[in-house]
Amino acid sequence: MSEEPYDLRKVLAEIKSDPTQYHETNKEINPDADLAGVYRYIGAGGTVQRPTTEGPAMMFNNVTGFPDSRVLIGLMASRKRVGKILHHDYKTLGHLLNDAVTHPVKPVKVDHDAAPAQEVVHKATDPDFDIRKLLAAPTNTPVDAGPYITVGVVYGSSPDNQESDVTIHRMVLEDKDTIGMYIMPGGRHLGAFLKEYEAKNEPMPITINIGLDPAITIGATFEPPTTPLGYNELQVAGALRDEPVQLVDGVAVNQLGIARSEWIIEGEILPNTHMQEDINTNTGFAMPEFPGYNGTANPAVNVVKIKAVTHRKDNPIVQTVIGPSEEHVSMAGIPTEASILNLVDRAIPGKVKNVYNAPAGDGKLMTIMQIHKEDEADEGIQRQAAILAFSAFKELKTVILVDEDVDIFDWNDVMWTINTRFQADKDIMVLEGMRNHPLDPSELPEYDPARIRIRGMSSKLVLDGTVPFDMKDKFKRAPFKEMPDWREYLE
Repeated sequence: MSEEPYDLRKVLAEIKSDPTQYHETNKEINPDADLAGVYRYIGAGGTVQRPTTEGPAMMFNNVTGFPDSRVLIGLMASRKRVGKILHHDYKTLGHLLNDAVTHPVKPVKVDHDAAPAQEVVHKATDPDFDIRKLLAAPTNTPVDAGPYITVGVVYGSSPDNQESDVTIHRMVLEDKDTIGMYIMPGGRHLGAFLKEYEAKNEPMPITINIGLDPAITIGATFEPPTTPLGYNELQVAGALRDEPVQLVDGVAVNQLGIARSEWIIEGEILPNTHMQEDINTNTGFAMPEFPGYNGTANPAVNVVKIKAVTHRKDNPIVQTVIGPSEEHVSMAGIPTEASILNLVDRAIPGKVKNVYNAPAGDGKLMTIMQIHKEDEADEGIQRQAAILAFSAFKELKTVILVDEDVDIFDWNDVMWTINTRFQADKDIMVLEGMRNHPLDPSELPEYDPARIRIRGMSSKLVLDGTVPFDMKDKFKRAPFKEMPDWREYLE
């Protein structure tokens, strides 16, 4: 008998026996701010308001108002757990994803009867249809614009169906059949497809897929230039699992859904139509975003009209994430590491040993690069690597360069480098007037009128903590005796 294909349930079966990685609770929880409030203490990590910690993923089995479904949070909120899920050393996940991008495995299509995500079908034309009563989408804070879909992989295509792509967006439930979707200007391929539909004044069919194997959600967050327009990132997940992602035709729209997801929302993005994101609350806020601050509600998000919702019949799982948590770091940071490695490996092969997009930069804003200088001709190559990193990912703001004897996953080791192998007057590079991410609240014209002309511009920083090659003998770490049997002293 053939083995079951990969999906979220298979992943949970692999980790559920380890209480440090997974915990279920039957205690009732309100999805309106309470669920995120509890997990903030237990396992959110990242730049979430203190106190927080790195802890297990949590499954809430008893969600107020939603007796037939469950909510999962924090599955990727630990890099070590992501490594365990992807069957790979957590320190070299960037290398793994870089290899997956360059060796893609295309998705395959299956019939409706082979798609667990379509076991139960709800049509928007049903008299009692209401997405807000069907989907246990939580709010993160009491001032959120509404319940949010935070880990929904959106599948869309060009009008001629020749190109397709998957992206993740923040999506708020606005009324019984309406979703407000924030598409960052110029940042996603979905937006490029939408412009084509809007030019024709036609609605764009999409599916929103919820409850997925992390190979899909992490792979979906690649951005240009690593995955150009028309590169469907589901191919990355296929390569990670050495198994193609299964797709299925929608039941109400002409679009594909991910067959083994827990939920599929089928809908259309209305052309040239927008609405106030917080129209139901008027709080002025959207939800907590990855930089660690509450996102400002957008006055004009795109409007998605729901046509159908399908899901598994056996307690379907709604997967959610806290914006500034370690989970976002895994989803956004590991693909960014792969993008940086992809570019530097081609431009200066062998000079960058590893990169790490640490939680302090929320996965997007900062990277630490481990540099290999082989001889004196490599002096300066480290700064070239930093420039390449900014080219690989435009939302990157800070690069820290360290030597290969430094553990880039240990902040004490990284900051020791800045304190003992760094002089501020010579080892700082500042690149002014560059493009970055509009959710960084320091990137406002009133913060720096001389350099920030419009929101989302930034000065970028390089901290060069590498030792000059001709001075390496002055920076040798204190040598300790190698003791291969050291573990015996713990027995």
